[in-house]
Amino acid sequence: MNFKKAFEHAKQYGPSEETREIACNNETHARIYAEYIDKGPHEDTREASCREPFSACCYAQYINKCPQDDTREAACKTAYYAYFYALLVDKCPRDDTREAACKDSYFAYLYALEVDQCPRDDTREAACKDPEWAYMYAKDVDKCSREDTKLAVEGTGYEEEYKKIFEELVTNCMNFEEAYEHAKKYGSSEETRKIACKSSKYAYLYAKDIDVEYFRDDTWEATCKNPKWAYWYAKDIIRIPQDNIREFMCKYSDHAFYYARDIDRFSREDTRKASCKDSYYAYRYAFEVDKCPRDDTREAACKDSFWAYWYARDVDKCPRDDTREVSCKTSYQAYQYAKYVDKCPRDDTRASACKDPKIAYKYARNIDKKPMKETWLAVEGTGYEEEYKKVFEESINE
Repeated sequence: MNFKKAFEHAKQYGPSEETREIACNNETHARIYAEYIDKGPHEDTREASCREPFSACCYAQYINKCPQDDTREAACKTAYYAYFYALLVDKCPRDDTREAACKDSYFAYLYALEVDQCPRDDTREAACKDPEWAYMYAKDVDKCSREDTKLAVEGTGYEEEYKKIFEELVTNCMNFEEAYEHAKKYGSSEETRKIACKSSKYAYLYAKDIDVEYFRDDTWEATCKNPKWAYWYAKDIIRIPQDNIREFMCKYSDHAFYYARDIDRFSREDTRKASCKDSYYAYRYAFEVDKCPRDDTREAACKDSFWAYWYARDVDKCPRDDTREVSCKTSYQAYQYAKYVDKCPRDDTRASACKDPKIAYKYARNIDKKPMKETWLAVEGTGYEEEYKKVFEESINE
């Protein structure tokens, strides 16, 4: 009986151990079963949901409706869900969720801003690994200049913006924002535009909301000091592709990709080359702009096992030795590759999966679908040994 049939049976006749067990073979199915059939938490469905951070977070928020150590631990496997768990489930800061969030600069900044609601050395240190979030941390959390955030933005596109903001805060608190609000209320003037142009963000907002999408050299030049706002200016105000703007965007992988997708709306060698400096944007360029595989985007994606797998799955849509080899650098991606790309077991993906007992167990259960010496040795003596025995009890006895 597959999940669909099990779900329909349970919907008609009520929950049972048999249908619940079928649902628990998949994290999402377990959560759906808990929500619509059990209509409440159950140890089996919660345990199954905890195999994957998103399902664990949703389970805690919508089914348990309260925090628990197991769902929190599962959410903390990624910075993204650790932050959301703290914000939406715990609704308070904790050392474990903060530590997990601090693995990513962006979520360290969000944790400080929305969960801690105050600056801390650990969240600031994590944010300072990326100049954009160091700048945002200084502006929104510290609300002052510090040596560590200043050093983090030094020599980057955020340095001038950082200087201008804190120079302005010293002389006349946020007067570029006040100028924007004044012009919005009373109409545009050279004075308010000049003050707004001291901030890339408010130069863009001034052009969009007050000049009403009218291109001007002064607002464009001010916006160009920050690639994020320059992209939005090009998208919302200029709207048509221009070589000089594209050249500027190609200094950054992310903005080159977004320019190609949203403004050029077709692929070009220059935007592709710039996007290929980052594995994630190489994958997205191939998937969303080229809409076909190419050696250069594949090679760039293959610098990271995560995006090598996704490239094989979404762009190549078939297995290849190069994407498989890179995916096999991490156990989970090797398992994913075997399940969704190869759609069959192989010695190389199994060997990689067996570096982690949990993944080895999943490989045996979902891909080999029988006990193998390699997977058994990987789970032996671990917390997955009993589960392995239960699933393959008959085969092991034979």
